[in-house]
Formats: sequence, structure tokens, C-alpha cells
Amino acid sequence: MTNETPESCSQPTEIMSFTDQINPLVTGLFYPSESDEPLDAVACYLKQEELLTTSQIKDWQMLPPSVYVEEVPVADFWEPVLTEHDWYGDEEKARTAQFQQLKAVIDSQLTTQQVFRVGEYEIDVYLLGRLSTGDRAGLKTKIVET
Repeated sequence: MTNETPESCSQPTEIMSFTDQINPLVTGLFYPSESDEPLDAVACYLKQEELLTTSQIKDWQMLPPSVYVEEVPVADFWEPVLTEHDWYGDEEKARTAQFQQLKAVIDSQLTTQQVFRVGEYEIDVYLLGRLSTGDRAGLKTKIVET
């Protein structure tokens, strides 16, 4: 789990509560791409009310200007994991149900959700939103696109 130090968060208990709810839901759950990757809860020190920018994501992750960062619609994050296909077996259906439960918790805990993709082939993906305290938290995973 990636987490900022308590000094960077005004109310770390809210973030800890969020991660305590998320961690059991993401245990053993993998985000599909060319390389299925785990999901982790993440906290971010950026607390402003305005939407985050790609420049702020670069600053938060201490990335050089040359690293490509883009914001994508939140629906793009959920679409590949919530769409159930006719050919799905029990394992795929169970995974979809886990992602539906995860999304329900995320939606109940985070407002102003945004998704950022960092990189070009091995892409870090951050789904960030605001907790009721104003702190930002969410999910991080990696996708591989060649």
C-alpha cells in the first residue's frame, strides 16, 4: 500500500479507515491487461477542492516532465472489469462481482473521482477521489499495453 506520512494528511484516521475498507476487497484481485496486476489503496496529499491536473500528479509522484501523464474518464477504469461477457465462467463472474463491490465502496467513500494514466507502455493508473475530510485517496494499479 502506498501511503503518505501522517504529517501530509490532516486526518490520517479517515485515510486509514478508507484503506481498511479497501484492502480486503483488493486482496487477490487483479486488474486485467497484458499483465494482470494487483490493486492497492493509495493516499495523496493534494487537498484542494479543484480537480487535480496532470502537472500535480507529476509533482506528487516526483516525475520528470518527459513522463507522459493523461487524465481519462472514470468509466474507462471500470469498463473492462465490470462488463460481464456471455463466455464468462464462474471465476470471471466472481471477479466481476468483486469489482462491483469495490466500485460500490469507492463510490460511497470518494467524491470528485479522477483517473490518471502515467507512462506509455507499463502504465501506472491512479483512481483518486476526495474523502469527506478533503483528503484524496483511491486505487493504484498497473496496466501493460504494447
